[in-house]
Amino acid sequence: MKKMIGGLIAAIGLLAFSGPIVQADEEALHVGKHGLKKMEIQSRELPVSIVRFAFDSGYTFTYPDAVRGIYVTGHSAGGERFQRLLNLVNKTDLNSMVIDIKDDHGYLTYIPDEEDSPFMDIAQPFINDPTAMMKTLEDNDIYPIGRIVVFKDSVLAKERPDLSFQENDKVWVNGRKEAFVNPFMKEVWDYNIDIAIEAAKMGFQEIQFDYVRFPEGFETRDTILKYDYGKYKDLEMDNVQKRVEAVTDFVEYARERLEPYNIQVSVDIFGYTATLPEAPGIGQNFSRISKHVDVISSMIYPSHWTSYFGIAKPDTEPYKLIAEYAKLENAILDDLENRPVSRPWIQDFTASWLGDGNYILYGPKEVEAQIRALNENGIDEFLLWNAGNSYTENVDYTPLNN
Repeated sequence: MKKMIGGLIAAIGLLAFSGPIVQADEEALHVGKHGLKKMEIQSRELPVSIVRFAFDSGYTFTYPDAVRGIYVTGHSAGGERFQRLLNLVNKTDLNSMVIDIKDDHGYLTYIPDEEDSPFMDIAQPFINDPTAMMKTLEDNDIYPIGRIVVFKDSVLAKERPDLSFQENDKVWVNGRKEAFVNPFMKEVWDYNIDIAIEAAKMGFQEIQFDYVRFPEGFETRDTILKYDYGKYKDLEMDNVQKRVEAVTDFVEYARERLEPYNIQVSVDIFGYTATLPEAPGIGQNFSRISKHVDVISSMIYPSHWTSYFGIAKPDTEPYKLIAEYAKLENAILDDLENRPVSRPWIQDFTASWLGDGNYILYGPKEVEAQIRALNENGIDEFLLWNAGNSYTENVDYTPLNN
């Protein structure tokens, strides 16, 4: 179903009122540190209609029949590769780009216009002209999604160790030398959501939050590392549940803060979380996160699975792996009152690191097999992942029902 999503739709909403309405005094709405102040309610006559806030980015984009997109780094979006990616989308049934706004290191991928921007210190000139980029996307009818890496953030962790995890008075890093910031801290939430709001103002029609989780394997070090539990400290639940609460609360809060900008909110999530009640270390609960997003994007690359679904070597059987996952996910999402759009990340790379016999070369046949498996199970949207943005040529992305 097509739906128009103008940069933020400029249509002005009118609220009709048939009579007087009770409104709280402005100063009575103040909530102090120690609780609510005394509220004095008075009756006020309001106009028959009042104007609602409506943000307009100045761009007009159309939500596609179904999002079929590619991942684009900040370097690619601002470099020579962008034209090649633009050509790829224009000559195929692809129609969307997921573009890094805050990358895997924690850098903003462009320089803000405002010199006093709070994000100037983390800004990099990867995308040297964001306005020209957005205009190009608009001119080519490409649906723009802004990717924001949330809790994996070496830049912020280094600058603010108090917002990270520490070991021996140093910021803890994983085996890939990556640092994470603490999902328990609301200051970290607002930091990332403020960046998301800036992306909405730039014209992005959707914000995709990635790394919405604690570090992998956190359950083995949660009592070893030093960090703040914030408001979750005194909750009567174990550490696993505290992590699930924090991650879920962030997603709910993000959607609430972004609501005035009339954009879609999506979250990337490990595919295996759909096979568990919840992932104990990272704090992801598939069903609970799905309740608070417009789009759920499971990362279901065949290479990233062990012998699930009775498939000994998943990377060698992309169609079967994706089909089995799709059935499982559908069953979970069908139980939700408000089902989000399913838009999985699929594999467009060869996982040679798995070793001989455990992987196959991925080309048009393997990419098409994954798309067919999704389509046959009623999932029409997908995103292609290739870290270097080198996508397979001559793939037929035509939806199965076309």
